[in-house]
Order: sequence, then C-alpha cells, then structure tokens
Amino acid sequence: MTNKLLAIKKREQFIEEKGIIYLDNVSKVYSKGSPAINGMTLGIGKGEFVFIVGDSGSGKSTLIRLLLRELVASSGSVHVMGSDLAKLRHRQVPRFRRNLGVVFQDFRLLNDRNVYENVAFAQRIIEVPAKDIRRNVPSILATVGLAGKYKAKTNQLSGGEQQRVALARALVNKPSILLADEPTGNLDPKNSWEIMTLLEEINQSGTTVVVVTHNREIVNAMHKRVVTMKKGVIISDEEGGEYIDED
Repeated sequence: MTNKLLAIKKREQFIEEKGIIYLDNVSKVYSKGSPAINGMTLGIGKGEFVFIVGDSGSGKSTLIRLLLRELVASSGSVHVMGSDLAKLRHRQVPRFRRNLGVVFQDFRLLNDRNVYENVAFAQRIIEVPAKDIRRNVPSILATVGLAGKYKAKTNQLSGGEQQRVALARALVNKPSILLADEPTGNLDPKNSWEIMTLLEEINQSGTTVVVVTHNREIVNAMHKRVVTMKKGVIISDEEGGEYIDED
C-alpha cells in the first residue's frame, strides 16, 4: 500500500472511530501575502478539550473561520462532525452550524433585548417549539448562573455576566462542539476563571471544547491539550501542555 493510501486510511479511521474535527493538509491563502494556514493536519477527538494558542498572525482566527465554514480551504480538506466542509452547499451551512456553539471575545449580544430573549433567539432561528423554548432557556441560564437575570437588558450586565449570556446562547441548542474565540479576552481574572470553570464543566458533560486564547495563566494551570501555532503551522501539540514562548 502506498504512503498516500496509508494516509487516507489513517484519516478515515480517525474520523470513523473518534474524530469530530479533522484537518488534512489544509492551507488557506488570502489574495495577498503568505498563507494564513500552511499545510495543517490536526485531529480532535469527540469530548476533547483543546487550547489553540499562538501570537497574532499565527492563523488561529483563520482556523476558527474554517471550522465554522465561514472560509473554505484553498487546499486540503476540513472535516467537522463527519462533513467535508468544502462539499457543503451554501444552503446546507446553516443546518451544519446548528451543532456548533460559538463564543467570541466581544460577546456579540443583542443589546436591545433582555437576557432571556438573547438566548431564546438561538432556538427560534432553528424553529424550536415555543413550549420547549420556555423550558430550555431557564434551564441553560441556571446552568451558567444567571437564573435571576433573565429580564435584565444585556447592557445592564457586567462583562462576566454578558459572557455567560453568550455562553448560554451557544449551548442552548446542545451543540456537539463549542468553539470559544478568546472568551476571557475582555474579562478580569476572577470572571475569566469562572468562565473557564464553566467550559470545563460543559466539556465533562461530553461536549468537545476548542478554546483560542492568549491567557498564559489559564493554559498553564488547566493542563489540557495545547496546540501552538506560528505563521500558519503547528509547532507543538502536547497533552497536558503549556503556553510556549515564541522566539
């Protein structure tokens, strides 16, 4: 069997047995400049908790956008939850994203609506019945510690509370994967640790969690798998890893 066939068999075996995310020799080149992602191969198993770290310009944001299918790889293949994302038609992308939860640094909340409506919005867009929404939203708000805040407008909340709303919205549809892009970037240390504790609890319930972060203290303290990127390539991938200083 040739090396190419062996690689294909290994990829297929990983996806079939445990892979929920698999990038196979992926590159992404924008119209100008060097590749943002350059020949990346990365597998993440179901139920893993993985930190993606690296300096600005290392390709972390491009990786997240590839996993969300906001971008399509220039070469190679991106498989998420059994789907080859390059083969998804435009009309299939919203359904694919229903099984993804996403949390951003800047929260991206609807400031003209209260906490309940922000979370309920995620259910309404996938046409969850009203009676189920009335059950699901209070339940997830209790999970993130906001049971008493459901009537509050989001601009009345602290940064930590706003991130909890964003987390509740990401989780209410029970996604298989949670992508968190700098979830503690705008938070103080206390709130940062509270959010990370919630992410760990979510992971322990079976959700695959991928966190992009610059927070060295959190990465070093949590002893999770750490994937370090530099200039579009993976320079380190370690279980129980630490934040690597780039020279």
